[in-house]
Amino acid sequence: MHNHDRDAWGRGFTLIELLTVIAVIGILASLLLPALAGAKSKGYSINCLNNERQLMLACLMYVDDFSEALPYNLGTAEIKQRAAKNQYWNWTTPVMSWELDSDNTNSVLLTEGGVGPYTSRTARLYRCPADKVVSDIQARAGWTARVRTISMNAMVGNAGWWLQSGANVNNPDYIQFLRMGQIPQPSQIFVLTEEHPDSINDGYFLNKPDSMKWIDLPASYHNGAANLAFADGHLELHKWRFASTKPPSQPDAAHLPFPVPPGERADYDWLMARTTIDADAVGSDTGASPSVR
Repeated sequence: MHNHDRDAWGRGFTLIELLTVIAVIGILASLLLPALAGAKSKGYSINCLNNERQLMLACLMYVDDFSEALPYNLGTAEIKQRAAKNQYWNWTTPVMSWELDSDNTNSVLLTEGGVGPYTSRTARLYRCPADKVVSDIQARAGWTARVRTISMNAMVGNAGWWLQSGANVNNPDYIQFLRMGQIPQPSQIFVLTEEHPDSINDGYFLNKPDSMKWIDLPASYHNGAANLAFADGHLELHKWRFASTKPPSQPDAAHLPFPVPPGERADYDWLMARTTIDADAVGSDTGASPSVR
């Protein structure tokens, strides 16, 4: 072998060539990573949509079994009181918090009663895979997620103590849909929604159409959007327009309740139009739904 051939073979990369290769790899990575992140986010959204679709089908099967009565949709105090008596009437039982309360991780309790039996007691259906939000104290305890992302429209179902003469005391001028047949346009009323982790607590998603104030917030895990399931069984991925509607998915980030900022009504109005209807707008049978026990 000639000397100049041997020198060329053993020379290797110069520092400049090595840095150039690293720079090219960095550029390629910067181009690929957003696409990979987008694909992962899209996958989460599709997975979540499928989970929520199965939960909505469970609700519809419940309705079929209970003479058109929609599932019980109770507040925190009544959920806890009934659970203490082993009365798992609510559509789901755990009440979420940022503390080390076992409700946050109890997947058995999640599917006990309510629509749980109609899901084959499949706990993963209740949580979006993108929802991995825990508090500092929960993270230190080794928790990586809580068990539920989904809540039920407070104006759908038997609201228990909140009912007076068939009306919900939280929204007395609006229809509480106790039976599926009371919903005049099922494609226009949502039953389930992803909820912001700060307000999800009891799974009773409440806002008051006339108040112009967010009490509970929808989630925005999917690039600023949330999946909602409607009474006719169809689902929608709805993107929120304003930053005020989609604070970070972190503990204590929402600062609820808060007034809808001036000029930012579109998100609130869209959701309220799909929550309930004015009681004066339609004649309705508002009798209490039959007991499931």
